[in-house]
Amino acid sequence: MRIGLVGLGKMGFNMRDRLRSRGHEVVGYDPRPEVSDVETLAGLVDTLPSPRIVWLMVPAGEVTRVTVRELSELLQPGDLVIDGGNSRFSDDAPHAEVLAERGIGFLDCGVSGGIWGRDNGYGLMVGGSERDVERAMPVFDALRPEGERADGFVHAGPVGAGHYAKMVHNGIEYGLMQAYAEGYELLEAQDLIADVPGVLRAWTTGTVVRSWLLELLVKALDEDPDLAEISGYTEDSGEGRWTVQEAIEQSVPAPVISAALFARFASRQPDSPTMKAVSALRAQFGGHATKTSGTEGNSAPPSGS
Repeated sequence: MRIGLVGLGKMGFNMRDRLRSRGHEVVGYDPRPEVSDVETLAGLVDTLPSPRIVWLMVPAGEVTRVTVRELSELLQPGDLVIDGGNSRFSDDAPHAEVLAERGIGFLDCGVSGGIWGRDNGYGLMVGGSERDVERAMPVFDALRPEGERADGFVHAGPVGAGHYAKMVHNGIEYGLMQAYAEGYELLEAQDLIADVPGVLRAWTTGTVVRSWLLELLVKALDEDPDLAEISGYTEDSGEGRWTVQEAIEQSVPAPVISAALFARFASRQPDSPTMKAVSALRAQFGGHATKTSGTEGNSAPPSGS
């Protein structure tokens, strides 16, 4: 099968390699000429036989919206667009409508696997019509993991379901990563534990907390035992926020995911205004000691709670 792939960043570049290694012809377009197979988006469309399949791996939001609009002008009835980026699920129906006006199909596909997906395969969560999913199955089969026990694919529902599933997946990921990170800090804080990486490594086999994320934490510690080269400043991709917003919208309690998201916000405040206010309040009502830059705090005696 010959398909187009728009967006050759870390994920898109590796996906192109995986598809090619499994017999598909892939024409990739990216604004960076050093990685692109063609010079323009129109040039990519021109290289594809009709009916075409074009897979998008571009940043969520305005970049995706602009690309969808451009493709709606370039493609023909019967063609198919698959958005494999991290778009918000609520953007999918408008994208599908823009394309449907010109007889072009649309699928949304949540993709998980990161930089390891090229070799291990990707988890795929797809939203759209059964007909469009069946048409694209050779592509999905090439991207998902292989082997007897491999699955890694779900047709989650109609348009929007794929990105909704991926949003929840990423929200869970936030919570898991935060729990492992807190456990790591607890182990580091206790002098009884002489081999923190060894404890974590032992957990990767046979225990109920074993997982690929835990294996990656062990790998990170192997490469940098004290994590000295890594800042605690932690970004969020947006999907954790969307998961918490959706939990509020659906009245679903999600305290773990919410706390993990807020912990990322806290990581960006080396001198937190919130905690300054808490410290000031404790000093005001109870005379509790406060610390200033370069000092250990005043000697006011504690009172109250």
